[in-house]
Amino acid sequence: MTRQRRDGREAEGTGGPGEGRRVSGEEADAWRELVGTARRTVADGLVVGTSGNVSVRVGRTVLVTPSGVPYDRLTADDVTGVDLTGRQVLGTLVPTSELPMHLAVYRTTAARAVVHTHAVHATAVSTLVDELPLIHYMAAALGGPVRVAGYATYGTGELAENMLRALDGRTGCLLRNHGTVTHGDTLPQAYDRTAQLEWMCRLWLTASSVPGLTPTLLSRDQLTEVQQHLRHYGQPR
Repeated sequence: MTRQRRDGREAEGTGGPGEGRRVSGEEADAWRELVGTARRTVADGLVVGTSGNVSVRVGRTVLVTPSGVPYDRLTADDVTGVDLTGRQVLGTLVPTSELPMHLAVYRTTAARAVVHTHAVHATAVSTLVDELPLIHYMAAALGGPVRVAGYATYGTGELAENMLRALDGRTGCLLRNHGTVTHGDTLPQAYDRTAQLEWMCRLWLTASSVPGLTPTLLSRDQLTEVQQHLRHYGQPR
């Protein structure tokens, strides 16, 4: 089935726009946080223009940034939401073209938020290796060594499948010649994981660029030890 974009062109989808359903208070709050997070990806240099996308799950509804709309133009009236099948249930703006990736994460994990960026250093690393070298122990915060998902055209089911394989047992991965994907229990957590992944990629590129020297890497055993320490990190709940 197709639905109409605001510019009159048809876009692929599984249902029509959901302007008939009212936005709940929880969804309105989540949308404000989503827009703030999307704008932060631009301010922090993780995306350029409208590249990248952000989503958050509220019950069985996934709120997601719309396709091709600058984040600074989004308002409370632009809520865009789909169900877990991809059927649009909120708003009239066409959801991001990367919707298959977001939905794949929600269908297979307990994640409540997903952040996808085209961060420069992370994307550069995705073209060089199949796994980010263990340059820093914060890889443990993402579940272990960060894998690179095989390349596929953006917005396709193939890319979503490649991403899921790279995310197995992880909360973040790189997408070959494309960018990053991280997920978390909250938008701040998913965003922090994205920022941490970009920082580790920048660190490895910087260290490995010194002529005549090779960066010292951590062992898998050292990373496992850090993972055990992280279980007790932060304030008690």
